[in-house]
Amino acid sequence: MPRQGEAVDDAIDFQALPQGAAGRARGGRATQQDDLACLHDAGERAYLLVLADGMGGEGAGELASDGVVNVARRLWETRDWRTRPGPLVLEALCQEAHAELRRRGESVAEGAPRSTVVALLVRGRQVAWAHVGDSRLYRFQGRRLLGRTEDHSVAALRRRGAASDDAALAADPDQHQLLRGLGGADAPVVEHGCGVLDAGQRFVLCSDGVWAHLDAEELGALSARPYQEAALRDALRLALTRGGQESDNAALIFARPGPQGWSGRWTHAVGSAVRKAAALGRRGTQAGAAG
Repeated sequence: MPRQGEAVDDAIDFQALPQGAAGRARGGRATQQDDLACLHDAGERAYLLVLADGMGGEGAGELASDGVVNVARRLWETRDWRTRPGPLVLEALCQEAHAELRRRGESVAEGAPRSTVVALLVRGRQVAWAHVGDSRLYRFQGRRLLGRTEDHSVAALRRRGAASDDAALAADPDQHQLLRGLGGADAPVVEHGCGVLDAGQRFVLCSDGVWAHLDAEELGALSARPYQEAALRDALRLALTRGGQESDNAALIFARPGPQGWSGRWTHAVGSAVRKAAALGRRGTQAGAAG
């Protein structure tokens, strides 16, 4: 939780995101090892969303997540993502981030920079995502869960196919033993997904400090709210509260990169009609008063 006397909102670090919201909170930890990047090109109708959860003692975790985010920003600035297939862009991101963490590790006396990563690339209606470790991506259509990434952890592998909720999985001591990550001795094996963006589709990216305390149904309901920044504040507050005094770092991204869909257009049309009717009513009242 935030330090005594510090407001919860003041402990949340927000990033601007068109059609969504993003933020992170330190929780009950002494350092912030989660980081994220939200990159957007309106002309290309493109987004690159990246979330990393760093690991390692003596500041190595912070160094690691910062390294992943810096690589994402550099790759975005090259603008190669405009012409390369989405999965190849995200594969390059993960492999270059891995190499960056290896380089950074050479200057760290104790500990070794390691990180998870989950990333989403949207270009028009083409969507690609990738992840390494136990940071997650959820896909929703309305409030219906279309799917989520599978954690690369010992606990997730052992429990695969068995009934187990996320709270039980997070409490399993083997959940923190990752089978894959960035910055280790071996190049990471990246898991990929892709699809076509439909109207009304939404995405949630988060670290384990969020999904350990908020299940898919709650994340779906929160990400469906019309005011995304307020919803994200509520989600992070809830994760910190449920995590208690020793709550983990928490990072979260809500994204609605596609068209609003029929319900969104209908709401907008109704709102426009109401505003026009109100304006006409005001003009009529003013004309009557003048007469």
